[in-house]
Amino acid sequence: MTTTTGHRRLGEAPEPATLDPAERLSVDELRTLQLERLRATLRHAYQDVPHYRRAFDEAGVHPDDCRELADLARFPTTSKADLRENYPFGMFGVPQEQVRRVHASSGTTGKPTVVGYTQGDLDTWATVMARSIRAAGGRPGDRLHNAYGYGLFTGGLGAHYGAEKLGCTVVPVSGGMTPRQVQLITDFAPRVIMVTPSYLLTVVDEFEKQGIDPRSSSLEIGIFGAEPWTEQMRRELEDRLDIHAVDIYGLSEVMGPGVAQECVETKDGLHVWEDHFYPEIIDPLTGEVLPDGEQGELVFTSLTKEATPVIRYRTRDLTRLLPGTARPGMRRIERITGRTDDMIILRGVNLFPTQIEEIVLRTPGLSPHFALELTTRGRLDHLTCRIEARPDCPPERREAAAAEVATAVKDTVGASIEVLVVDPETLARSVGKLKRLHDNRDRAGE
Repeated sequence: MTTTTGHRRLGEAPEPATLDPAERLSVDELRTLQLERLRATLRHAYQDVPHYRRAFDEAGVHPDDCRELADLARFPTTSKADLRENYPFGMFGVPQEQVRRVHASSGTTGKPTVVGYTQGDLDTWATVMARSIRAAGGRPGDRLHNAYGYGLFTGGLGAHYGAEKLGCTVVPVSGGMTPRQVQLITDFAPRVIMVTPSYLLTVVDEFEKQGIDPRSSSLEIGIFGAEPWTEQMRRELEDRLDIHAVDIYGLSEVMGPGVAQECVETKDGLHVWEDHFYPEIIDPLTGEVLPDGEQGELVFTSLTKEATPVIRYRTRDLTRLLPGTARPGMRRIERITGRTDDMIILRGVNLFPTQIEEIVLRTPGLSPHFALELTTRGRLDHLTCRIEARPDCPPERREAAAAEVATAVKDTVGASIEVLVVDPETLARSVGKLKRLHDNRDRAGE
């Protein structure tokens, strides 16, 4: 299948000889490998991580009880709270002298979650990241502009070492200093960019502010992750930059970016690299494992991690598992468009920020930049959505656009919200992970 957008063109899928051996495994071969690695991981976790020994014993299970993949459902799940309770190094399964790197979450809602990596883990991470970049269309010799943040956040260094392993030339820009981002893209002429989709919108705005057509840049491929985004956002980015926009998925507790990747030749969901990460979908309320094709909460078990093995980690991401396409042996997850902890319950109605994003992006005159604020009015929660007008949106169009968004949210979601269309460049811009929702409700009575 040949994929085109504007004047950019990508050819057929990679030749099988260029893929990792695991990408060419049949489903039966992959399941055999997974079971072997799963049993080893359960033994490692039980023997070397006190938390898992206690959790397994309390649940009345032992690693030897796992005789087939379905038996994993008998084992307890792991939550972010478990990682925080064992802060900082209680979840490590190897001696400190074997740990080569430590990453951590931001810890904005409590203690950060800490993960460690042996040299073997770093090699595995680079391998799955190189595989991901190649699946997105990157090739050895490409220049890759890496605008993910470097530091304790896994995005920057994960992308960096994966790109180098693939054979790319990495421009390690990190986030921020947006005018400089435009200058380096213009001067260094990278073919690939890795960045959050919300921050790339800020970069595109800066191109236009400098009088440069973003579609004239050298960029052909954008690999976007670290936050939920929609098909409407894909079209926005592809149209404004004339690139292929593809999704990457990961989380630090499981490894970092590179757990799953969308293939550029199909753009139909993210193939999970199942030789290293075993996925399940569970009912978020009951914990029951759901069959492939049903939507629920995504759960991952690491199959090859040494420093911090993770058993049935609850990601809080909502999606479903589907058969593989571009990589037939590997199942796909649908694009993550919501998290159980991102869900807004507004007067009894469940609402996700991505549902509003879809509506905003298809409404003429409105830009993709919007922010949500929850407040209390009387005894009820109130949601206000502030959206920037596009620069060419006439003032008389704004009121009508606001009404269109409010009506569409009411008709499709069932919730009533207040919509305000504001001047361009008045909302805060993202330089990393985007925070759409600001909860300013009155908690005094709780």
